[in-house]
Amino acid sequence: MPQIRNDIRNIAIIAHVDHGKTTLVDCMLRQSGQFRDAQLTGEQILDSNDLERERGITILAKNIAIPYKGVKINIIDTPGHADFGGEVERVLSMADGCLVLVDAAEGPMPQTRFVLGKALEVGLRPIVVVNKIDRKDARAYEVVNEMFDLFLQLGASDEAADFPYLFASTKEGYATTDPAVRTDSILPLMDLILTKIPAPEVEIGASLQMLVTTIAWSEFVGRIAIGKVHAGTIRKGMNVVMMQRNDKQISGKIAQLYTFNNLGRTEVHEVDAGDIAAVVGLTEIEIGDTICPPLYPNPLPRIHVDEPTLKMTFGINNSPLGGKEGKFVTSRHLRERLLRELERNVALRVEPIEGTELFSVAGRGVLHLSVLIETMRREGYELSIGKPEVIYRNNNGVIEEPFETLVIEVPENQTGPVMEMVGTRRGQVLEMNNRNEITIIKFSIPARGLIGLRTRLLMATQGNAVINHRFEGYKPREEAIPGRSTGVLVSMVNGKANAFALDSLQARSEPHVSPGEVVYEGMIVGENSRNEDMDVNPTKEKKLTNMRASGSDRNIILKPAKKFTLEEALEFIEEDELVEVTPSIIRLRKIILKEIDRKRANRKS
Repeated sequence: MPQIRNDIRNIAIIAHVDHGKTTLVDCMLRQSGQFRDAQLTGEQILDSNDLERERGITILAKNIAIPYKGVKINIIDTPGHADFGGEVERVLSMADGCLVLVDAAEGPMPQTRFVLGKALEVGLRPIVVVNKIDRKDARAYEVVNEMFDLFLQLGASDEAADFPYLFASTKEGYATTDPAVRTDSILPLMDLILTKIPAPEVEIGASLQMLVTTIAWSEFVGRIAIGKVHAGTIRKGMNVVMMQRNDKQISGKIAQLYTFNNLGRTEVHEVDAGDIAAVVGLTEIEIGDTICPPLYPNPLPRIHVDEPTLKMTFGINNSPLGGKEGKFVTSRHLRERLLRELERNVALRVEPIEGTELFSVAGRGVLHLSVLIETMRREGYELSIGKPEVIYRNNNGVIEEPFETLVIEVPENQTGPVMEMVGTRRGQVLEMNNRNEITIIKFSIPARGLIGLRTRLLMATQGNAVINHRFEGYKPREEAIPGRSTGVLVSMVNGKANAFALDSLQARSEPHVSPGEVVYEGMIVGENSRNEDMDVNPTKEKKLTNMRASGSDRNIILKPAKKFTLEEALEFIEEDELVEVTPSIIRLRKIILKEIDRKRANRKS
């Protein structure tokens, strides 16, 4: 017999990137009355790992729980960037409702549409929070109307489209029903959660069903399976069976059991249906598995995640400088690390390339894969990464490629370069609107047209462009898209870069190395001003004599070497080039290092 657990609310916080999700969680934590000031230091408290703090974005979904008025509110903070959509999709099944945050000036953005569509698919009850009403260009009620239109476009039911809403400034720490009236706390939102988010309806006396949506890792206890108990009761010491893919069953025993409490976990003896639990002791558990009792195995539907759209080639670093910095430098280390990543990154796909020691790694976008690469290099891995490629598919004889919805906000006087640059990459204008001297242009563009576009757009608009995109769907393949318009300078020798040599090269190129930096044959040391590659000697020294002449001893003034971020490097390279990643440096190189071998390969092709 189903019963309502009024002592629990399970909510996910979803929004477009930088609309204030993690800051909202900060407010709820600070004003819940559960913590001393010393326990909550800094901002974006849940963005706990180094990459999240450096980039200022949420990468991993996280669970916390806040007691409020006798009710335990389980909160799931989700990423806002489209490349981490897999993180959102897998955790929504734990929630019964969601807070949809939307910027009071920007309104609903591409990722808002994506996450709201996924929330409506699984039947979550939404509350709309119009955030950042303290902005000078805020248009709170217009944004509410735009959200209503978005609900209708997504086919929301009448009940979902009649959503409750609040206005908030998470930066100032308050929520209100009227944007003109400032309150003194975020508690109106907490009260709205209790009244509008449905309590879980469960069968506590039924046989156990717990769907695993997250795998955490501890050096002390190994895998920790996290998910919602949909039916029955799970107990410490209980014998269970894990229902996996293809009706596979694996037996196990619950060694430890936890529930979420404030910012941490509390060990308990049992967890009833409706709550979110963390389980220790199931060494072969995977995301999407259902934990059931051995006598009544009844699996829940597995989590479905949209397929990846972009792939890269991962290999060991086999350059002349390879193996000098990293701790993990062999293909065995690389294979083990990628397989371990598959256990928790449900949007990732890894396949060995037959006949080689390389791996094809597919994900949602350049950022999705670059975060994995950056994490691995910080762990001590050395890698060689190939050019990003989109994943095509054959639909009844028609070759299709992924398309993205691209939204660019740019000052009115800089729309020309944006239109020209996106147009050359087969982008089609869908909408164009103006707001406060800002032009908002919406395009449909092939996913391969986005590779390298962000850096060039920011350069063309002096950094004023705001760029967002999300997966739209597969369409028939477009014609060829222009690649990099310039060639590169390739070192033809091993040694250390010399200021005298770089001075003679900088007149017709942009250097990528500084004096004293170690180079090797086949390493890319600069960007050529022409469209062909050029082999150069960056180690050449000045000939010294005992004769002095006027003007021969002039000062050498070098331009600063251009240093790439990981994403910039991946977007810069062409098909015959690689990004060499080590714990301390990023280099660019040719796949074929020797000049004579490259010429032979070009003649054959």
